[in-house]
Amino acid sequence: MRVLVVEDDQEMAQAVAVGLRRAQMAVDVAFDGESGLERALFSDYDVIVLDRDLPGTHGDAICSELIASGCRSRVLMLTAAASAEDLVDGLNLGADDYLAKPFDFPVLIARIGALARRAHPAVPPVVHHGDLVVDTARRRAARAGRTLELAPKEFGVLELLLSAKGRAVSAEELLERVWDEAADPFTSAVKITISRLRAKLGDPPVIETVAKRGYRI
Repeated sequence: MRVLVVEDDQEMAQAVAVGLRRAQMAVDVAFDGESGLERALFSDYDVIVLDRDLPGTHGDAICSELIASGCRSRVLMLTAAASAEDLVDGLNLGADDYLAKPFDFPVLIARIGALARRAHPAVPPVVHHGDLVVDTARRRAARAGRTLELAPKEFGVLELLLSAKGRAVSAEELLERVWDEAADPFTSAVKITISRLRAKLGDPPVIETVAKRGYRI
């Protein structure tokens, strides 16, 4: 999944980003409201982790603008304001979830995962496709009882292809959804990752190349 973290405290923002990347998420970071809103409107994020108490453009204003623009990303407000009234206000602005600082990191990861599953057509926590079993919650995969040692990008590609339910997914969409904004749009990363994933999945082949359209399971 792809996540945007909007947080003006750079140390906290980087710490959150590092933790989410270790959980195999593609993460972009914005340190102010203006750049955060610009990124949110430009890219297709599954979840936006939004600090409410941003200087300049307040998190409330960003949330309202995202809703008004029809942004499909799920918004998790992350803030030091922890009263019931603050929570209600945040949810009434259109936020999908609200987490007070300080927070337990496993809780943050679990909530982002839950929101991401709601951002797109629902995918069960454990997906079965023939003898292939993918546990999207625990980030594990196995085929014919054999555990697959997948790199984060390989797992991300496999998860996205499974969620497409037979639809061909273009290389551009895979790059947009699985990699972060630092990815070179002209890179061969998608092709290389697909090749490695196919090798690890083994025979019979699971991933099909669809001419001029991309890849599908």
